Amino acid sequence: MRQRNTLLALAAASTANAASFADLCATAHVRSALPLNGTLLGIDLLPSSVTVSIYNASSSPSPSPGSSGGIGARSASYNYCNVTVAYTHTGKDDKVVLKYAFPEPSNFKNRFYVAGGGGFSLSSDATGGLEYGAVGGATDAGYDAFSNTYDEVVLYGNGSINWDATHMFGYQALGEMTQVGKALTRGFYGRDSDAKVYTYFEGCSDGGREGMSQVQRWGEEYDGVIAGAPAFRFAQQQVLHVLPSVAEQTLDYYPPPCELAKIVNATVEGCDPLDGRTDGVVSRTDLCKLNFDLKTIIGEPYYCAAQNSTSLGFGFSKRQVQGSTTSYQPAQNGTVTAEGIAVAEAIYNGLHTSGNQRAYLSWQVTSELSDATTTYNSNTDSWELSIPSTGGEYVTKFVQLLDLDNLSDLNNVTYDTLVEWMQTGMVRYMDSLQTTLPDLTPFQVSGGKLLHYHGESDPSVPAASSVHYWQSVRSIMYGDLSPKVSQEALADWYQFYLVPGAAHCGANSLQPGPYPQNNMEIMIDWVENGVKPSRLNATVSSGDYEGETQMLCQWPERPLWKDSSDAFECVSDKESVKSWTYTFPAFKLPVY
Repeated sequence: MRQRNTLLALAAASTANAASFADLCATAHVRSALPLNGTLLGIDLLPSSVTVSIYNASSSPSPSPGSSGGIGARSASYNYCNVTVAYTHTGKDDKVVLKYAFPEPSNFKNRFYVAGGGGFSLSSDATGGLEYGAVGGATDAGYDAFSNTYDEVVLYGNGSINWDATHMFGYQALGEMTQVGKALTRGFYGRDSDAKVYTYFEGCSDGGREGMSQVQRWGEEYDGVIAGAPAFRFAQQQVLHVLPSVAEQTLDYYPPPCELAKIVNATVEGCDPLDGRTDGVVSRTDLCKLNFDLKTIIGEPYYCAAQNSTSLGFGFSKRQVQGSTTSYQPAQNGTVTAEGIAVAEAIYNGLHTSGNQRAYLSWQVTSELSDATTTYNSNTDSWELSIPSTGGEYVTKFVQLLDLDNLSDLNNVTYDTLVEWMQTGMVRYMDSLQTTLPDLTPFQVSGGKLLHYHGESDPSVPAASSVHYWQSVRSIMYGDLSPKVSQEALADWYQFYLVPGAAHCGANSLQPGPYPQNNMEIMIDWVENGVKPSRLNATVSSGDYEGETQMLCQWPERPLWKDSSDAFECVSDKESVKSWTYTFPAFKLPVY
């Protein structure tokens, strides 16, 4: 029977290859290719909802945020079959709409590709896999995620959480879309029902968190996941965005933005040589943390011309997104004050309770102090508090359960208040948005490969957040092994890289350092050809070293230039690793 099924599948595949693309991209064919209801538990497909059409897509020479470039950096044009189909969850009166993009049979390379979104959005574009010869998919998650962001639907009303949307955004929608998509892919191209379809995920920021959600919850479905700067540990991550404002209010000093910029720039300049090469990039923020005293910047002059300033919403460094605001800034001329340094130190030191128990980590020194940006009041000619909506909306909607887009003020808010907000969010959304399950055994056992990277000077999601998760996975899965043996075992399938100088999901205008350009090429080679990377290829895109290729060190090794050559060595440094290592005694529950 097995041989007969295989012969039938080969015949079907031959027929699919012989048929015209228009024959394949037909409603009747797609309906016949759908998996039968009952084969995917909890999912009832609606064949009558199928729509099909042939489109053409062009890849961009400039990859979108969160993509790795490389293959995608070449311009190309692709014909694809655009398919939509809906399903309902068994026994529920709901409807989830899926989109898929099927390449022509001659371009199909037996792959399925999922792209991550950003902010509170899932990706709505199903065409990202075409350049890799892959079918791509997207889901509306049952709350019309093609039009709505999740934060718009998280509450039915004050005090009432939309748990269906929360779990779908958290992990469920992408996993179900992938299950349906892989089965439909086999049927569309006439493959055997259990034929291998190499399945990849790629995303950064919340797209990175989404990738981690798939590794943790749907590990058996994926062969390769690329997760950049994951915005996981959602409660701590989002409330952290409010810490700079609370520090300013607690210390009763609201630094002009130009003073904050001077502190960051002077820190970069002071720490640049510590990695062994003066190139405008701090490749070792750990050495900066251990050896540079911010107080040495006190008294240095700063000047900024008048300008319109943008305060960031949720998402990307230097990118205006939902929740951001634009305001006028007058010319700023002064010297760095002790009060300004105290604010910077409080932010970089991370959140502690009033009893000095650490609650969370923070951004690395040399990261922009974006969330500390103050706003100018022309009536009083003074700088005032500006609460980032990135964290403020999380507190109002997810913690206080009020349908408000930001906190109106920080009256009576202390560091202890921030810890309480983190605790509430962590417990409430432990099984949906935290996305920090450290036991990845199903993914590992099924042969999955995980490539995890993070910009070291990320001003949105702290780089140490990713380090802490890697440490958690190693501790849970290989806690009985020595550090050396456990690192080698983990590196066989999970590799983590810090990107020197990089910001959030991209290169950093303040530090002209390297950034990975061909992650998907590396992942495909690892998954399909068994070529395991040991270092990560990255290219410098600006500055004196533009075009230089740097092979990034795999954590926990760190880069160090030891002579005049252009190549650094990857060294082990216990004190540096220790500076990245945190415990959080402010919480009774483990924080992975």
